[in-house]
Amino acid sequence: MSSGTSAEGSPAAGGVAAPVTACRSCDGPAPRVFLSLGDTPVANRLVKADALDAVDPAFPLEVGFCEQCALVQLTHVLPADEIFDADYPYFSSFSDMLVRHSEKHVIDLIASRNLGPESLVVEVASNDGYLLKAFVERGIPVLGIEPTPGPAAAARKAGVPTREEFFGADLARTLVAEGLRADVIIANNVMAHVPDLNSFVEGFSILLADDGIVDVENPGVGALLAHNEFDTVYHEHFCYFSTIAVDALMRRHDLQLVGVEEFADLHGGTLRWRMQHQGAAEPTGSVKAVLDAERAAGLGTFERYGSFGDDVRVLQGELTELLRSLKAEGKSIAAYGAAAKGATLLNSTGIDHTLIDFVVDRNVHKQGKYIPGARIPILDPAVLLERQPDYLLLLAWNVKKEIMAQQEEYASRGGRFVVPVPRPVVL
Repeated sequence: MSSGTSAEGSPAAGGVAAPVTACRSCDGPAPRVFLSLGDTPVANRLVKADALDAVDPAFPLEVGFCEQCALVQLTHVLPADEIFDADYPYFSSFSDMLVRHSEKHVIDLIASRNLGPESLVVEVASNDGYLLKAFVERGIPVLGIEPTPGPAAAARKAGVPTREEFFGADLARTLVAEGLRADVIIANNVMAHVPDLNSFVEGFSILLADDGIVDVENPGVGALLAHNEFDTVYHEHFCYFSTIAVDALMRRHDLQLVGVEEFADLHGGTLRWRMQHQGAAEPTGSVKAVLDAERAAGLGTFERYGSFGDDVRVLQGELTELLRSLKAEGKSIAAYGAAAKGATLLNSTGIDHTLIDFVVDRNVHKQGKYIPGARIPILDPAVLLERQPDYLLLLAWNVKKEIMAQQEEYASRGGRFVVPVPRPVVL
């Protein structure tokens, strides 16, 4: 079994990683680098069994800070088709926590916005329709926008009307020309994936009804720093948002930040930003409170980010030492969660199939494939009880409670859990 990757300048990589020469949001100077994770493969490009002899292309994975608008962002960009191809494996409905969170959001929106048969809810990056399906079941018209073929097909099969396209200003104009205006636009865990932020947010402004709302969710950069969440950095995530940066971005497109909610246990710390057209509503007190807290924490200046790389290197060293010592004692180690964050953690830390025997994941679309770079096989979680590894590294640590609840039988037989973030700990 081969392991390893080819760097940006090699023939396998094709030289497609382009340096970012200006801020993606404000067009200011190029972001100032504060974290480098080396050259890593595209995290969600899982390797099929018949491609194990090939070398995985790898690209620079660096993060920088815009000193003009405070946006944290990657310093290189890959074309969308390098990341979101026909084999894109992420299906949201495989996360019980995410489904429960989304159902509550739907119920709250229906009540607070008085949604009914005459309303229209549009979700950008609607994935397999897991969220919009809850609106459909309640008789509320929806439209999903999802560029990846697999999840889009799953959504349509579930009865969710879905356009298989990337969202931006051009698509928004097309939809308005077709007579559509959205009462609610939802964009969960997608804005970080967008290379052209201004077209994306302009699309919100174009498509949104005069009194409509936009709800955007993404992990907050404050949690990333506070909890050493370096593994949430991968090529698919172009940006990492503070409320400071979101506020500046929305204002540029005649949208106003009117509310902020925090979900500390979702994806390691998620923020939900609510926007309306400028002047459509008064901001709630949450906006000022969060902006003040972020400024007090230093999220608007480079100094807060400067030491993050050192913190990450300490974590990586501790994790590698722990796993190697367990292996030296003859212990067997598996991992849970073939998520993109797992690929970043493994490849940037130098952990591969010589330390981890296999990874399990509930997503059937990932099973039978291999983690890129690290070349660790991905299996059904049922294998845990068949093989009973001594330790289970939780690559999907953001849903550790959900995983540990699912794996009570594994733990009752003596299995132990290794949580890598914010510092490695054995449970």
